[in-house]
Amino acid sequence: MSNVDEIFNAAAKAKIKKAIQEAERNTSGEIRVHVERKLKEDLMDHAAFIFEKLEMHRTAQRNGVLFYLAFDDHKFAILGDAGINSKVHSGFWDRTRDEMAKRFKSGDLPGGLAHGVLRAGEELKRFFPYQSDDENELSDDISMG
Repeated sequence: MSNVDEIFNAAAKAKIKKAIQEAERNTSGEIRVHVERKLKEDLMDHAAFIFEKLEMHRTAQRNGVLFYLAFDDHKFAILGDAGINSKVHSGFWDRTRDEMAKRFKSGDLPGGLAHGVLRAGEELKRFFPYQSDDENELSDDISMG
């Protein structure tokens, strides 16, 4: 597989951003994608650090979802805030992770992330439907670290 800049080129970033915008169109939930080269600590601990660094815990309904990918280490995590985690079925994140992993293994990292984002958006819509006064609380751009 190529390097992170080749995989996450402008077209790939646009595809993921479009998925985020589509997913958020019908929900008050917020979704972010963060990609780094190397993982420096425990996967979930670092994902939680990034979640806080991106201020995802500051959404009004605590319904943010982070997709974190450590490119060189071939590791990723999905981290939902307390509001969404209290609502979703216990196996939802595991199924989403497994579906994404299949796409990753076939070499489609951007497609796998876009798929996970859209699945999260469907679930967010069930529990946190769009309200007329909703505003986009967080950036839809992919953050790279």
